[in-house]
Amino acid sequence: MIDTVAGAKSSAIIYSIAETAKANNLKPYDYFEYLLTEIPKHLDDTERKFLEGLLPWSPTLPANCRKLSKEEVK
Repeated sequence: MIDTVAGAKSSAIIYSIAETAKANNLKPYDYFEYLLTEIPKHLDDTERKFLEGLLPWSPTLPANCRKLSKEEVK
């Protein structure tokens, strides 16, 4: 996939999303799964306001996307 310029660009985008998810205490796999199930639900939307709720710092993300805090693990 990274043998081409387009592939390298795609990889950079994926890695960027994963690292941003980690920086916001999200579980990257669960976050990607959520994105890939939610985005198709909005393909016909002309407004893109729903995207704000998908950002890694959005308080409306489902709990399963978030890592447990140290207090919650105990």
